[in-house]
Amino acid sequence: MIYILPILGVLLSFIFVLVTKPKNKETFKLLLAFSGAFLLAITVFELFPEVYGDGDPKTVGVFIMLGILLQIFLEFFSKGAEHGHVHINTENSNFPWMLFLSLSIHSLLEGLPLETHHNIVYGILIHKIPIAIILSIFLLNSKVKLAQAIFFIVLFSAMTPLGSLLSANIAFIQTFHVEITALVIGVLLHISTIILFESSEGHKFNLRKLLVIIVGILLAYFM
Repeated sequence: MIYILPILGVLLSFIFVLVTKPKNKETFKLLLAFSGAFLLAITVFELFPEVYGDGDPKTVGVFIMLGILLQIFLEFFSKGAEHGHVHINTENSNFPWMLFLSLSIHSLLEGLPLETHHNIVYGILIHKIPIAIILSIFLLNSKVKLAQAIFFIVLFSAMTPLGSLLSANIAFIQTFHVEITALVIGVLLHISTIILFESSEGHKFNLRKLLVIIVGILLAYFM
């Protein structure tokens, strides 16, 4: 499941966009808010106890902060695509390599803890679906060729399972499992909190968003 679900989530999202051709990404804001809450909660419930239980607290804290800084760095190139902001020049027909590389690194990192924390796959999946939908909308509305868009999506879908595969087979990752997991926590913390902050729409109260956030947290708790 940890290999299949992330691939299916991205590919089916792309097919959904290809068939239905939704134009407005605003429709997916509630799903994005739910995914941010679920991802944040499952990170806190599943990953935090392990790294602080098995590692030196100071070292764990350092690697969490490094993960946050790494994600900030990646977003200089992805322009925030990891949390629903895709800025592609629709008049440009060139393949968006920097967007692809930064998203691929992010997705590969997400896959590293899955080998030992299978429940995290549901958080990653729910996070990927709205992002893949929004990304697909922009790719298909740009002048990027359809074959290139499909190439982008297929490789992007494979990055998280690749991270899981590397985690299962590379001794270095297994030796420094706690530190690498802490790094991934930093990445996930940054992404999920940005999604939640941005979903507040200028800090205006929105009952629907509050409810989906609460549902996301409760679902993560009882998994």
